[in-house]
Amino acid sequence: MLTSIIGYPRVGKLRELKFVTEKYFRSEITVDELQQTAKEIRKTQWNILKDSGLDFIPSNDFSLYDNVLDTASLFNIIPSRYKELDLSEIDTYFAMARGYQGKSGDVKALAMKKWFNTNYHYMVPEIEDETEIRLAGTKPFDEFKEASLLGIKTKPVVIGVFTLLKLLRYTGSKSAEDFSEEIIKAYSNLIAEFGKLGIEWLQFDEPYLVYDLTKEDITLFERLYKNILGSKGKVKILLQTYFGDVRDVYNQLNALDFDGVGLDFVEGKKTLDLVKANGFPKDKLLFAGVVNGKNIWRNNYKKTLLILSELKEKEINPVINTSCSLLHVPYTLKNETKLSTECTRHFSFAQEKLGELAELKKLVELDKFEYEEPFIANTRLFEHRENCYDADVQKRVSEIQESDFIRHPLFEEREKIQKEEFKLPQFPTTTIGSFPQTADIKANRTAYRKGEITEEEYIEFNRKKIAECIAMQEEIGLDVLVHGEFERNDMVEYFGEKLKGYLFSEKAWVQSYGTRCVKPPIIWGDVSRTKAMTVSWSVYAQSLTEKTMKGMLTGPVTILNWSFPREDISLKESTYQIALAIRDEVLDLQANGIKIIQIDEAALREKLPLRKSDWYNEYLDWAIPAFRLVHSGVKAKTQIHTHMCYSEFTDIISAIDNMDADVITFEASRSDLQILDSLKENNFKTQVGPGVYDIHSPRIPSVEEIQTALNKMLEKINTEKLWINPDCGLKTRGETETTASLKNMVAAAKILRNESN
Repeated sequence: MLTSIIGYPRVGKLRELKFVTEKYFRSEITVDELQQTAKEIRKTQWNILKDSGLDFIPSNDFSLYDNVLDTASLFNIIPSRYKELDLSEIDTYFAMARGYQGKSGDVKALAMKKWFNTNYHYMVPEIEDETEIRLAGTKPFDEFKEASLLGIKTKPVVIGVFTLLKLLRYTGSKSAEDFSEEIIKAYSNLIAEFGKLGIEWLQFDEPYLVYDLTKEDITLFERLYKNILGSKGKVKILLQTYFGDVRDVYNQLNALDFDGVGLDFVEGKKTLDLVKANGFPKDKLLFAGVVNGKNIWRNNYKKTLLILSELKEKEINPVINTSCSLLHVPYTLKNETKLSTECTRHFSFAQEKLGELAELKKLVELDKFEYEEPFIANTRLFEHRENCYDADVQKRVSEIQESDFIRHPLFEEREKIQKEEFKLPQFPTTTIGSFPQTADIKANRTAYRKGEITEEEYIEFNRKKIAECIAMQEEIGLDVLVHGEFERNDMVEYFGEKLKGYLFSEKAWVQSYGTRCVKPPIIWGDVSRTKAMTVSWSVYAQSLTEKTMKGMLTGPVTILNWSFPREDISLKESTYQIALAIRDEVLDLQANGIKIIQIDEAALREKLPLRKSDWYNEYLDWAIPAFRLVHSGVKAKTQIHTHMCYSEFTDIISAIDNMDADVITFEASRSDLQILDSLKENNFKTQVGPGVYDIHSPRIPSVEEIQTALNKMLEKINTEKLWINPDCGLKTRGETETTASLKNMVAAAKILRNESN
């Protein structure tokens, strides 16, 4: 058997790409220096893949920012507002990713959304009616040639034509069908150019095929590839899917002239059944995704070899593949020096998964693999894990009652009580929670972790920052304040460090978007809270102001979804454990005088099944109650906020309303407030704050721009329901742009109040 991966982490072993790209953004290095570092990262990765014995090595899975944006640029799908800036090619690319504000103009960034059911975010390409889709770039060819010069034959990877058309945002009157002839020609030209280079395999990623597909979708998919594959020549085409099964189109894609088909046997619950029931063409290679590309636990060889054996019984000789790109896991365990061997022997990061593929390749060819040491050692891993189970936690979860999910009184009565309690002005202003994490804040945290300063010095520094933050918010004129979260490194990692049952890596970074990387904690065992986590900071902050201070927490679903979860218990049970821990913190905040408590569920949608038929019985039926479990015990006058960002929420608005929060803030600025229609259509009862400006861009929105957004909101949202806020936390922004943006936001709110009175 052969081995393959779909893609590899691209930020470098120690986030080299992040740091060099940010230097370029700050004009500290040239574009040549940026590209040289990128080239060195690619060279290192290709050599690692080659040395591992991998048979199919990907290229063009690397990106300076985002692969979907790369693909749009490759085919000239660039909105005119970015072309009109008249910037260099790379700066036009970054303007689409981050927005631009300078001598050449002022434009917002493209929208950003979750990549299917992951914590990665992709840029949503926009296509105008006037767009001429054509092969306009050379990146895939350049990187293939770059690897060839190193003596490494690669399998180039490109987002597939169907997925690209489905992910595009159509800003004019044209639809995917209207652009189909142009894009067929463009992809045919792509294959032809690769043919000239003598490539053997070309991978087209088509994850959109795992969604529920309509007859029209299937017809479009078939027409696109019948035309494209007709001109493939000697190039072998791999159709690669991931994040689920392809039950709606399995037979159709096998009937097309693909040379290989990649299927997900990890998240694809019906994949094995589909293959066994329908067979698999003998003239194609099956790339079997049996090594989990999204979690960090070791592969269970017994289960995997059983799948591979069943395929062999069907006379299928599969390529052993990852279930998805390894972009979603950290680079290597070699960077971890503090975790015990007892723990790390259970983990497998990207580089270690290459070793698993190599071992599986050897084992599957043996008649008696059960007697081989790699198999025996792997089996032992799944027999026992130390310090995983807590009887008290399990008992508490088992004793949860239906009444624990219900808050009293009803929302409408609470809304009246809270309006009298807080006496906030019309269109109250607030922020999402975090304020800029400047260099001195990070240095203070690092010094404390290293033992270079005392706990008292660490606390005193943060208290000073909190005082400055509150003074600044009061000066700007915000109505509901936050303490700035200067003690927090990350909205999930911070809480994981305070909870029993978690493990933490040193350098297990994973790309979230662009240059933003996160270090997800690992849920090792049963989770519980041993002491208060945020109370002292919130109480201190409230003591500095007469205005209402929000307590800031992360919700249980987001803590789970932005961690590497256990695989030995259900996601539901693990989430309920976390929910009970956060519930204890909520009640402690309330007992200490904090009257508004925000419980962020930014990642609510992340593990939502991609097929709608699975939404409730597999996820929403426990994810929504988990949030209610957190806040159901508070008083009527305590106001519960939550926040959600960078996902499609329009189709689950009714479920979100059922979370029974008092105020919900959404990311909305990058998607041009598209969520407003859904709020109105569903008679959304909760008070709502759609973000009025994009914090993931360095540009400063004008007062007029924010006014325009607010007026658009009021066309769909009741005056008494609207809050005014940025669309996410301000941690990644600079102090100057943050202050300027918030001043403009408050100014726009005051104008709106005057116009309404």
